[in-house]
Amino acid sequence: MKNLTAPIREEDIDDLEVGDKITISGTIYTGRDAALPQLVKLIKRNEVPFDLKGSVIMHTAFSDAGIAPTTSSKVEIESAIGPLSKAGVKIHIGKGMLSDETAKTLSDNNSIFVITPPVAALLTSRVLEKKCVLFENEGMEAMYELKVKDIPGIVAIQDKKKI
Repeated sequence: MKNLTAPIREEDIDDLEVGDKITISGTIYTGRDAALPQLVKLIKRNEVPFDLKGSVIMHTAFSDAGIAPTTSSKVEIESAIGPLSKAGVKIHIGKGMLSDETAKTLSDNNSIFVITPPVAALLTSRVLEKKCVLFENEGMEAMYELKVKDIPGIVAIQDKKKI
């Protein structure tokens, strides 16, 4: 088990291989279908109100029921992974399969894709604090900044290799 703390450093990514079991602690962000395309637009306008360098984004919404990953291969999400990685996101957490093109884009930006169990009770128990940081009008699909402790995952894509 490899324990990582966000923000993620380049050497953290370099030390990982497909299949590695990890935990992530620190600050992560949430985003899915409604939020991620809007975040990409903010990146293009240089208007993101927080630093994405070394960041972690979990493909999830945040509701009273908690968090659990959504399918990352949805067009709105997968199409955002490249621009987000170029902007500094190091770890994308979700579920499902991503295309070879997305795997290449992740590799080109020294970013990875991590799958996590879709178990809301487990993941929500690891959230210490939450704060809405963008797109509040999207309700539970707004972007949240979470302080987390030991979010579990498995490296599913790293250096163009996939599970």
